[in-house]
Amino acid sequence: MTSQPDLTPAVSGVAAIDKPTGWTSHQVVAKVRRIAGTRKVGHAGTLDPMATGVLLIGIGRATRLLGHLALTDKAYAATIRLGLATVTDDAEGEVTEAAGARAVTDDQIATALERLRASRTQVPSSVSAIKINGVRSYAKVRSGQDVVLDPRPVTVDRLEVVARRDVQLEAIAVVDLDVVVECSSGCYVRALARDLGIALGTGGHLTALRRTRVGPFTLDEAQTFDTNTSALTVLDMADVARRCFASVTVDPAQVIQVRNGRQLPQFDLPANPTALLSPEGTLLALYRPGAGGGAIAEAVFSG
Repeated sequence: MTSQPDLTPAVSGVAAIDKPTGWTSHQVVAKVRRIAGTRKVGHAGTLDPMATGVLLIGIGRATRLLGHLALTDKAYAATIRLGLATVTDDAEGEVTEAAGARAVTDDQIATALERLRASRTQVPSSVSAIKINGVRSYAKVRSGQDVVLDPRPVTVDRLEVVARRDVQLEAIAVVDLDVVVECSSGCYVRALARDLGIALGTGGHLTALRRTRVGPFTLDEAQTFDTNTSALTVLDMADVARRCFASVTVDPAQVIQVRNGRQLPQFDLPANPTALLSPEGTLLALYRPGAGGGAIAEAVFSG
């Protein structure tokens, strides 16, 4: 990890940010653009304004890594409230159902959670960043349109209750569950809260969400971020690639081929994709196995 007190447009790398509550992911990107002095900044995996935690920011050529970094597993700490459903599946939306959860038992919760684990399809929350004919789903919902998104395959490797609290909200008895979640990219924790409430007949929504890990990047290395932030610690692209992908160092004769994105015949890759590094340790490209053998360029970072 290399500290960069004064980022310049020439710097390329990834910064792990601990996104504060109230900030959109786009606002974090805009702030980093000002710090780095370049518009070539992006993020991997949107976090809602309510949510906090690990947000990976790519700067310069590293923005081309982001689409690959987003295709990884994530971990969260969350609080699910049973007894109330909302239009947004989180605490920021209007209540649409107030069935209460006075009678729900731990055994019922455990049975319902078991059904939500493992590989399955999930209907994303309608208030999400998924585009429909070029328009964000949340924009359609906020304009008064009814939106139902197509289900998509997700994997939930862990969905575990670590604490339960029975809470009386005026005339409504609700249950707050603190949970830990480990899931594939594309899985919406808000949708898990919604689906748990549906399964129990109580309604449910998310009241707190903190992303604790994106792939190998954890909160331990995520840097705090606020309006006063003026410097960032940036991970070198090669270091990021070694942590996220299988990697192979090519020989000097192959460097030119890789920099030009040429196919590498009779070149065996250990994984799809594989990071190809120069003898000096610079990240050159991501390659994938070719259908007829050899290796084909997926993304080239060094021209």
